[in-house]
Amino acid sequence: MKNINIKKAVRDSYAKVATQSNSSCCGGSSCCGSKNNQSRAGEVGKMLGYSEDQLGSVPSGSNLGLGCGNPVALGEIKKGDVVLDLGSGAGFDAFLAARKTGDSGKVIGVDFTHEMIEKAKQNAKKGGYKNVEFLFGDIESLPEEISPDSVDIIISNCVINLAPNKEKVFKEAFRVLKTGGKMYASDIVLLEELSKEQREDKNLISDCIGGAILRDDYILEMEKVGFKVKVIDEDKDISKKQYDGMPLESLKFVAIK
Repeated sequence: MKNINIKKAVRDSYAKVATQSNSSCCGGSSCCGSKNNQSRAGEVGKMLGYSEDQLGSVPSGSNLGLGCGNPVALGEIKKGDVVLDLGSGAGFDAFLAARKTGDSGKVIGVDFTHEMIEKAKQNAKKGGYKNVEFLFGDIESLPEEISPDSVDIIISNCVINLAPNKEKVFKEAFRVLKTGGKMYASDIVLLEELSKEQREDKNLISDCIGGAILRDDYILEMEKVGFKVKVIDEDKDISKKQYDGMPLESLKFVAIK
């Protein structure tokens, strides 16, 4: 499957999630949730480590149950920090990060689905957030508004697996982070290789599986661009809970520039 087709499959699936409250980008039960509604999203959120306070503090409709972890909980976000959310969706993690940066800081969300950007902007207006900005863009080539060496913290939740060229994503993250800056993320990685048929299955791609790579290769890609990587946790139970027992895990890590 060509990269452009992979991106189209992902964009089409998540556009549907953003615009249809009872649809799902997933063919089965996955990072996207088997039912894309508030009840299901709340259940997924609790399972992934979000507190009741976090789930209740954001605008309704910003939590779509699309993640595989809680990068905001992993991250050491301080007041005044500039935070970048790679694949910000409807704004859930960006809004949680904004609570930590305060008005003296800023959160920038980047997503390549127009419908998600619009939904996030609506949620930001609904929640009265003044320190959050959402930009349309590809995480393999970040918008020019994000300058080199300008970001303190990057967060990302179950998104990098969707990018066809992960090396480009990590190079871009490294480029915009300040020296000493950190990327906190949770993402789906494989414990065994997939078949060619699985790799080319559009549902598995948008389900956060078809585009995932092997765990060790994922870490190596980060180290190749200059990151020092520390694994925080590896959630193998998520395979049975959300992925029908497929050979994968949710890798939670910090990558330091």
